[in-house]
Amino acid sequence: MSDLDIRPVGARALLVDLGDLQRVLALHDELTARPGPGQLEVLAAATTVLVRADTPASARALAGHVRGLDLDRAVDRDDALVTLEVCYDGEDLDAVAEQLGMSRDGVIEAHTGQLWTAAFGGFAPGFTYCVGENHRLDVPRRPSPRTAVPAGAVGLAGQFSAAYPRTTPGGWQLIGRTAAPLWDVSRASPALVVPGNRVRYQAVREAATVVDPAPVTAATAGPGPAGLAVVATGMQSLVTDLGRPGYADMGAAESGAMDRGSARLANAVVGNPPAAAVIESLAGGLVVRAVGARTVAVTGARSPLRVDPAGSRRRPWNPDHNAPVLLDDGDILTVGAPTRGLRNYLAVKGGLEVPRVLGSAATDVMSGLGPSPLRADDLLAVGRPVWNGFGRQEMDATPIPEGHVVARLRPGPRDDWFDADALASLTSQRWVVSGESNRIGLRLEGEPLRRRHQGELASEPTVAGAVQVPTGGLPVIFMRDHPVTGGYPVIAVVEPSDLDVLAQLPPGAILGFDVHI
Repeated sequence: MSDLDIRPVGARALLVDLGDLQRVLALHDELTARPGPGQLEVLAAATTVLVRADTPASARALAGHVRGLDLDRAVDRDDALVTLEVCYDGEDLDAVAEQLGMSRDGVIEAHTGQLWTAAFGGFAPGFTYCVGENHRLDVPRRPSPRTAVPAGAVGLAGQFSAAYPRTTPGGWQLIGRTAAPLWDVSRASPALVVPGNRVRYQAVREAATVVDPAPVTAATAGPGPAGLAVVATGMQSLVTDLGRPGYADMGAAESGAMDRGSARLANAVVGNPPAAAVIESLAGGLVVRAVGARTVAVTGARSPLRVDPAGSRRRPWNPDHNAPVLLDDGDILTVGAPTRGLRNYLAVKGGLEVPRVLGSAATDVMSGLGPSPLRADDLLAVGRPVWNGFGRQEMDATPIPEGHVVARLRPGPRDDWFDADALASLTSQRWVVSGESNRIGLRLEGEPLRRRHQGELASEPTVAGAVQVPTGGLPVIFMRDHPVTGGYPVIAVVEPSDLDVLAQLPPGAILGFDVHI
């Protein structure tokens, strides 16, 4: 298929634009069954497929591999029938009926009277885009998305219908609600509806109110003995590790530590494997008490550290960053407000023993996967120390930003959606990091970028580091907990090695960009 439109997404991913859903499914299924050279992950969307590779060389090889595939054959998928009972009382039902020139009952009949096919996952775990047999219910998204769509809501957007597994932001037109358990990590297949399934919506008079899945708690949940007691958490303290790659098809981003270099360094200092679970603390304020003698380390943002000994014979002292801190039973370690940077990482020898979700202890604030945020009085279990031959001398600390930071980026995949001077505007400005930034995205303030195309972009897969530009023109850099698909064009992608520094930028920091080819 030499005529395929293949666009680079940074240096290690490809966006293959196939134009129609059938070819999307064919490519997705082919690469899922028979991965190409260096392939890490493949994710389908409405008209595109994202392929992530382990190296830039692998990405180039995968482009050639994809061009040689036969995508015109029939797709063999799991076509099991799933019936979802829906109470049709959605907030947008009347508005949808008016847009389509139907009655409320007409919309319900059109929704229940056709068989839907689950095409692909994305956006959030268990959220599956379903395509109908006809286009009677094609409606655009809401002009302004809701900040919170309740769990169980059933909606329409474009040619798709889907149900929200948990409370998340969303711009779909809501026509009803279901009580079906759409996502349950205790099942062999956590998603109730998987790509290939046939879906039948069935009208019912009432549906139970769905609550969000119960969060996993990190407190006293591990098999090891209690090792740290949380006294205070500051603005936000989360358990994290290096993330859960490979689950984008289920709607789960890789997640993991925002500043991975600092997380690895914290583990290296105390002799843990790189992927051991640590605490990520935002803007200082974390206070922990040792339960038993413990060795810990604090890395990342430059914050004043203080140890208050349990015994009255010793005086408080100030340990160093990026170095082992020996705590006796009852000693209290306080991480102060950062003087440079934003996020600290605290590792304890043996690693935190907390429940894993899809193989990771990382808390993903977008999807709700992983342990709930830490609270005062939580007790954290610690594992048995394991020598791994991984020394501090092998690690470099993340450069903690001070002053103007410049991040490297690569144009595309949708830079052609913007005016000719948009990329120059992006790289010439001194952008200000907004206070609305978080683990999902870094929001930037400055002169808006002008788009060439004003229509809607069909939702397509994306990656951490993607510089997405909403219709208002102000860029958002997707960070570790980004949605796996997005509906706004991506003008460029930040180099992965620069994301650690971006994770340390506080609100008000100045950021610039430099094109890196």
